[in-house]
Amino acid sequence: MTDFNKQSLNPRILVAPLDWGLGHATRCIPIIKELINHGCEVYIAADKSIFYLLKKEFPSSVFLRCEGYEIRYGRNPKAFFFTMFLQLPKILFRVLRENRWLIKMVKEHKIDAVISDNRFGMYHKKIPSIYITHQLQIKTGNIVTDFLVQKINNFFISKYPICWVPDEKENGLGGELSHPKNTPSNIEYVGILSRFHSMLSEKIYDILITISGPEPQRSIFEKKILNELKSFSKSVLLIRGLPDSNIPLNSNNPLVKIINHLTATELNKSFEQSKMIMGRSGYTTVMDLVALKKKAILIPTPGQNEQEYLAEYLFKKNYFFYVEEENFSIADALEKAARFEFKDVNASTEKYKAIVGNFVLSLTKNIK
Repeated sequence: MTDFNKQSLNPRILVAPLDWGLGHATRCIPIIKELINHGCEVYIAADKSIFYLLKKEFPSSVFLRCEGYEIRYGRNPKAFFFTMFLQLPKILFRVLRENRWLIKMVKEHKIDAVISDNRFGMYHKKIPSIYITHQLQIKTGNIVTDFLVQKINNFFISKYPICWVPDEKENGLGGELSHPKNTPSNIEYVGILSRFHSMLSEKIYDILITISGPEPQRSIFEKKILNELKSFSKSVLLIRGLPDSNIPLNSNNPLVKIINHLTATELNKSFEQSKMIMGRSGYTTVMDLVALKKKAILIPTPGQNEQEYLAEYLFKKNYFFYVEEENFSIADALEKAARFEFKDVNASTEKYKAIVGNFVLSLTKNIK
């Protein structure tokens, strides 16, 4: 039984990813692994699908149940930010409650530091607190909500002594998202964060399709994909992005394999076994694709301005092909992507390791 009253000489670090899709949790995987490599005792704040995802990756870590923001999209993409605006009071209430929860957990478990991936309330006045985000600038598609949301975003970023930005300082992947005109003074660019690494694998699948993101848009996109795959003539691996589901979904098409979820290692291998990747243009997905130098077709979540901006930005730089979901068909997208001139992306996949190492060293000195 763990004795929480005994202070370890190894730093105890709490990692708390946002529950908006799976991307915030999966990009924390390389951070957590590096912390463990440096001898840290890693505690993970998570609930529901994020809990199950990270529990499979780090079964020996200590998990503290902490409710997420539970953000939901509307079915109408045009009303996306109106739906978000209506949820703003709930989100701010959750932020306040998670900050109180953190204060309690730090005292109870003797936490030495906290790393928050886009969770506004996971800062603490008495211990080092780091915030991770690639969205230094928020794009809502409306000048009024842009101003309001940006003020809120800047306010909470300023609560953290350090803000790690998973991108390059120059010629980054995030465009204006991670390189706004007015850059906060507490940021540090850490290079891209990816759980993947290159490996030699025989190509088994013509296409790997990943489905992710909050409901109901995840299920809407999945239904559209499944309908197209009924008579599809190429080999496909479909990953549903449901780490907390044990209910299998079978396809009547023998060329299509459907899996609810894969661990990082399994997904890494599957990416390498696939000729083409299709999925949302979430920033974490983009970083994984860059790490493996994979060709991909990006389909941004309708109404989510961040993904729409990112997909178009990367398309213009010839890094990835993209198509809007409204006009999307697998066969048509593949045909057009075959004529697209993909360019390689030069980005550091190792820079964060030294930054994490220096952070741990600073904690170790304070403890000893």
